[in-house]
Amino acid sequence: MAENPLFAPSSLPYQLPPFAEIREEHYLPAFERGMAEQLAEVEAITGSDEPPTFDNTIAALERSGRVLQRTATAFFSVVASDSTDGVMEIEKRISPELTRHSDAIRLNRALWARIKQVTTEDPEEAWLLEKYRDDFVRAGADLSEEEQARLRELNEELSRLSTEFAQNLLKASNDSALVVEDAKELDGFDEARIASLERDGRYVLPLLNFTNQPGLAQLTDRDVRRRLYTLSVERAPQNFGLAVRIAGLRAERAGLLGFPNHAAYRVADQTAKTVEAVEEMLGQLVGPAVRNARKEAEALAEQAGFAIEPWDWSFYSEKVRQARYDFDASAMRPYFELDRVFRDGIFHAATKLYGITFGERPDLRGYHEDVRVFEVFNEDGSALGLFGLDPYARPGKRGGAWMNNLVDQSFLFGEKPVVLNNLNITKPAAGPTLLTYDEVNTAFHEFGHALHGLFSEVRFPRVSGTSVPRDFVEYPSQVNEMWATWPEVLANYARHHETGEPMPAELVEKMQAAEKFNQGFMTVEYLAATLLDWAWHKLAPGEDVADAEAFEQKALEAAEIAFPLVRPRYRTNYFAHVFSGGYSAGYYSYIWSEVLDAESVEWFKENGGLKRENGDHFRRTLLSRGGSLDPLAAFRDFRGREPSIQPLLERRGLV
Repeated sequence: MAENPLFAPSSLPYQLPPFAEIREEHYLPAFERGMAEQLAEVEAITGSDEPPTFDNTIAALERSGRVLQRTATAFFSVVASDSTDGVMEIEKRISPELTRHSDAIRLNRALWARIKQVTTEDPEEAWLLEKYRDDFVRAGADLSEEEQARLRELNEELSRLSTEFAQNLLKASNDSALVVEDAKELDGFDEARIASLERDGRYVLPLLNFTNQPGLAQLTDRDVRRRLYTLSVERAPQNFGLAVRIAGLRAERAGLLGFPNHAAYRVADQTAKTVEAVEEMLGQLVGPAVRNARKEAEALAEQAGFAIEPWDWSFYSEKVRQARYDFDASAMRPYFELDRVFRDGIFHAATKLYGITFGERPDLRGYHEDVRVFEVFNEDGSALGLFGLDPYARPGKRGGAWMNNLVDQSFLFGEKPVVLNNLNITKPAAGPTLLTYDEVNTAFHEFGHALHGLFSEVRFPRVSGTSVPRDFVEYPSQVNEMWATWPEVLANYARHHETGEPMPAELVEKMQAAEKFNQGFMTVEYLAATLLDWAWHKLAPGEDVADAEAFEQKALEAAEIAFPLVRPRYRTNYFAHVFSGGYSAGYYSYIWSEVLDAESVEWFKENGGLKRENGDHFRRTLLSRGGSLDPLAAFRDFRGREPSIQPLLERRGLV
């Protein structure tokens, strides 16, 4: 297949993958060639007669596997965002093969022997060398032959099960959509929203990937809310059994590698370092959060006039918010039109703060017609990279929002970054795309990840952009959320989509006054998911779980976070972050990162906010450094001191 577009570097600007040319039949041959080429490159490293040096060993590894990297990047972008039955079959086949390939490199004793002999005086090289050594030890390079054989089996089985979990969830979220025959049952939605849900005379409301579906806040029919909520929490029941098997295999693997459980294994190379550090931080939050949620529940029951159920919470919290603060969140939607949010909000803030500008490139395309591509420039007009935006939900796209790199910045290859943001906004049948405030905030958040990738200035791909610990990666993106409501930015983009009138100042004031309301619910919902993740991954090797749902309830009770009206943001059966994503024993990272975020927001406010010198300082000391140094050292370079939890407690109303 000489014409396979994945075999050679892309000829498009910035080496954007040539999605228009890539067909499904190209992927497997490209994966096979890519794996074979990288193994040959590794063999050349280990077969060298030259003494091991940084360049002929570590840098050589960085230079290896280019076809495989291109192929995996393009393929898994499609898996996440535009999957088909054919793509899912390829994923089932290739995932365990990729795991075997990774093990063949990291369990290569000759390669490991060379890595252990490498020395360097260069600080960035020394940091990367240490990362490689840690990667190999954590991958089992020091285990016996028998232990490595078992480790390979575990890794391959885990890869297969995680893929099955993700595919089950994608199918179940589509199949479990709420279907109603009469539009009257969707009372509470506006006409445009109802029209966007119409399918062959019926109305289909698809599930998003978390427990509390957005529609619960608007739907007036209580039984419809109950049906929607029940569909959400009961989807993909087959995943309970998969979760038990995945957690058990992870525990066994952790034991092989010398750790008491998977949580200890996972946290050891994060900024938290220890299980105790994570549990100490979470322990400070649970009690105040539950107390706040119980007070909120009392207010909701009083507003409703009856004992509420979980599917009533979002609906009546909006009622209480309106009553207490005269604030209706739905009144904001006409002021949040998608294009304007990005052009006059997200891009505007980035220009003010960092001097960068954006030009749309309609000549460049992604894997789907909805993907838009923008070229990004520094203030002096020099090219920075490409930014892609895929805003809409659709069948074949997983839920949630995320950023990924299509090309990693590195001076080693002279490549500039190509980054992509995915959102899951309902596409209107016609007319403008209007967002909720939560969707606006998510868009600013994901663009914070994009900035982290775009501003990378490092030598090696292994430490490019967002290649930092899980409990640090959410920090820059959370900081970027602050600009969504920064007065100068909000005034620039929050304009009525029909009249162009700015959002009334009193509506903004009411929103800000109401922000801390429902923080108890939001914090308990998040902490419950975090502690559920933690419980699954503190299982000791060989510890059995007979009933996943009973385990889930017992874990929440043991953590003193069980509150029937507020279930975890993700239950076990649809907790994709930890059972099919990269966040196993790591969902705590959002709140851990928020400690740094809250500190940083305080710094920006103390130093004048949306100013170029502030953006330049954040870019220079932190965003540009990627994973090329200790991330907490980068934070100290930016903030000037160690972080404190106090700003976070104040933000969430937990003091």
